[in-house]
Amino acid sequence: MPPESRAARVTAAPAAGRPAGDRPVGDRPVGEDLLARTGDVLRPALDLYLDLHAHPEPSGHEARTADRFGRRLAAAGCEVTHGVGGHGVVGVLGNGDGPRVWLRAELDALPVRERTGLAYASDGEAMHACGHDLHLAAAAGATALLAALTDRWRGTLVVVGQPAEETLSGAEAMLGDGLYERFGRPDVVLAQHAAPLPSGTVAHGTDRVPMAAAGAVLDVVLHGRGGHAATPHLAVDPVVAAAAVVTRLQGVVARETAPADQVSLTVGTLRAGTAANVIPESAALGIGVRAASEASLERALASVRRVVRAESAASGAPREPEVSVVSRSAALYGDPSATEAVRRAHTGLLGAGRVLPWPGSLAAEDFPLFGDAGAGVHGQPGVPLVYWMLGVVDAETWRRATAGGPGAPPLVPNHSPYFAPDIAGALRPAVAAMASAALDRLAAR
Repeated sequence: MPPESRAARVTAAPAAGRPAGDRPVGDRPVGEDLLARTGDVLRPALDLYLDLHAHPEPSGHEARTADRFGRRLAAAGCEVTHGVGGHGVVGVLGNGDGPRVWLRAELDALPVRERTGLAYASDGEAMHACGHDLHLAAAAGATALLAALTDRWRGTLVVVGQPAEETLSGAEAMLGDGLYERFGRPDVVLAQHAAPLPSGTVAHGTDRVPMAAAGAVLDVVLHGRGGHAATPHLAVDPVVAAAAVVTRLQGVVARETAPADQVSLTVGTLRAGTAANVIPESAALGIGVRAASEASLERALASVRRVVRAESAASGAPREPEVSVVSRSAALYGDPSATEAVRRAHTGLLGAGRVLPWPGSLAAEDFPLFGDAGAGVHGQPGVPLVYWMLGVVDAETWRRATAGGPGAPPLVPNHSPYFAPDIAGALRPAVAAMASAALDRLAAR
């Protein structure tokens, strides 16, 4: 899920002192103690991150990633189950009676060739360009930390490594494979996501602004009549129709969407033909549509279908185009009460100045399916979700990018081949943020 770069406009204040309500552990406040204890699990978490970053696997092919993540969960004392909804992994750590708190992280990488130049960069056609490797390392580290702190909580920790998030299909596959029936209804599901914010910060949303947008992925096939490039009048060229569709779709946002609405439409793939002297039989497009509301998404999808049909007809296509929705996700809203409690926990951990507001995003996620958006799949309405953004930009890069002026370099967004989290500054807060959120939701000893 790619948080939009506009989130970079959020300004981070310096870290504040501990909140008045912070409870001491010995002679340390809770947050300071937890950050210190995170150091005990940081090396294995870093090793996992470096391994996963160097060996990314795209959606649906996450076998190695699932194995490595499962091994870390087993090492922390979890009972681990593989093969849930594909390559999904579930680890369960019991510690007496109490709440059932779930942590979710994503296994898959993107089909992007890495250009970061990092010593541990991947060298194939896939890349962890969205931070899923960081999410997995943080979840594994938090699980190990909680396993070492069982004197502070009781209940059951359930840790999920979800496949195929980038195709918005993995959550539904796991839930459809009986995830909640097999591992128990969650009292809360927690997740975090890398974002272009300063390292050491987290950002929470409100119940009025979605953390992520409603989204859909469409496959479109435009049909033509193949022929020789020297006799185009005897053929029907689907490439010309596809080019017209791409151009005309830009007007869906620019001229058919109200300025107050938030809608994004991207033609991410266009494939046609096998040779320069052959007019192909068909052209295929992959289209992503995102909107801040379900109503806006429905209007945009209707416009896409209308444009595709009209341009196909205008080209003289021999048959109707095919438009199929490959995947769809609802807008992501966190549970207000649980979100506020986790926000307070993060304030105690990091200080008030490092807990930021999230302005919303047109990124899309399938995480809402763990809650009410997926009740038709998992049959458990009312499961609360908490989701926050995690800063991954080092201080100097942030300073230069936000300084303003013509020479200021842009922040590198998620899904870029140059995306490279500040792992030295982001991993410890990532582990601690997940662990503190889980501790807040688990029953205290």
